[in-house]
Amino acid sequence: MAEVQGDTLNIGLDASQPKSEVKAAPRKGEPKNGYWWGTGRRKSSVARVRIKHGEGKLVVNKKDMAAYFPKIQDQKTVISPLQALDVEKKFDVFVNVRGGGTTGQSGAAQLGIARALKVYDESMLPALRDGGYLTRDARMVERKKPGQSGARKRYQFSKR
Repeated sequence: MAEVQGDTLNIGLDASQPKSEVKAAPRKGEPKNGYWWGTGRRKSSVARVRIKHGEGKLVVNKKDMAAYFPKIQDQKTVISPLQALDVEKKFDVFVNVRGGGTTGQSGAAQLGIARALKVYDESMLPALRDGGYLTRDARMVERKKPGQSGARKRYQFSKR
């Protein structure tokens, strides 16, 4: 029951009961545990990316990027958003990537890095968007259909 005591309204809450504290989620642009996060996807690969201020270390699945992605093409794909903004030596990048092959994983890491940089500083958005680094490549493997040998390939038709 609500009671009026002086200028205050008592709604029946006991003052001796502890009040539960609700933690506010960090606002956009603020780091979570010192990192800015971004998620990237490509084909069946998913990359979870964390960036923080540092000297330019790039680690993929607890290995050096050059050791994890031996192809130069994949290495260039991963670091391209950092090169576009000229911040290669300003951030340490940590990527956890799963699923798919190396090309899909490098594309997922690229999108994740770009999204993390966007969260870090919204003023980087035009350069990232102009370079096409924030565009999700939605192409996926087409599923196999029943009664066929593949997604598109058919069994040979026999008239007789």
